[in-house]
Amino acid sequence: MNDVVLALYSDRLFMAAVAVYVLAMALHAAEYAAARARRVPAAVGAAPSALRSHSADVGAVGPHYGSEAQGSAAPDASPGSDPSSVSDPPRRGTAERLGAVAVNLVVLGVVLHAASLVTRGLATDRWPLGNMYEFTSAIALAAVVAWLVVLRRNPALRAVGLFVLLPVVVLLFLAGTVLYARAAPVVPALRSYWLVVHVTTITVSSGLLLVPGVASLLYLLRRSGRAAALAERLPSANTLDRLAYRTTVVAFPLYTFGVIAGAVWAEAAWGRFWGWDPKETVAFVAWVVYAAYLHARATAGWRSGRAAWINVAGFAVVLFNLFFINMVVAGLHSYAGI
Repeated sequence: MNDVVLALYSDRLFMAAVAVYVLAMALHAAEYAAARARRVPAAVGAAPSALRSHSADVGAVGPHYGSEAQGSAAPDASPGSDPSSVSDPPRRGTAERLGAVAVNLVVLGVVLHAASLVTRGLATDRWPLGNMYEFTSAIALAAVVAWLVVLRRNPALRAVGLFVLLPVVVLLFLAGTVLYARAAPVVPALRSYWLVVHVTTITVSSGLLLVPGVASLLYLLRRSGRAAALAERLPSANTLDRLAYRTTVVAFPLYTFGVIAGAVWAEAAWGRFWGWDPKETVAFVAWVVYAAYLHARATAGWRSGRAAWINVAGFAVVLFNLFFINMVVAGLHSYAGI
């Protein structure tokens, strides 16, 4: 199989991954809407059912009285009913089924997405992080993989999936249109093993930082009380805050190592560790902002909204460095191409 065919396969796999992510995002949106619709009638009938439940449990004692009452009284309460129906497990609702399908589609999208980067690397016979198209695609892949890991550890956070996939789809759309570059060898400056070490670490950490950025935004929305109809299905503010903090704790050391590796590569390539190039400067600013967030998150009086705003500012600086610095400002890092 020649390089042209592999490059074509890479592009097709990329487009397929984007299509799957969009479909998964649509299903997450449908799940969100279905769950909201289900809560309205449940709220209307809550008071009478609560009253009936209270009257049925009067006089019951012990920590397990609920299960005992169901085991003895339920068959006698409706003599004509089918006893086997009492032990049947409840069926999953529409929202639950939509969410499960959406998560499975995200997994499929990750497989297609990873395959597109692998085939791009095989087509060019190099590490597939040589231009803005590949770099942005890899950041989106790292973000989705990080989200699946988070979801594996805490399935109750699935409602956040819609808001994680939205920036991922936007990044992939930009990568496939504005930032797209044909498969080709990299310039001599990038033909180094430091490309694998430095750029991969920065890519993975930047993708990881997308998740806490979204979580902090949702935390601020949840905490503000605005857009109540949108935020009612979100996890609690404390849960979102913990998600943002714990993910940043994992991503920050990786980002730190990436910055240090970049300085070492700069010394080998240009004869100095640091030259205040625009990309170096903004990367350092992002590092300072995230260090300030972790410090603020551990400081009494700053753990609420102010720390979350710092986290959002940190991700904004990362995006600024990714797009504006690479595409607008000229510097020693302007060789990646778009």
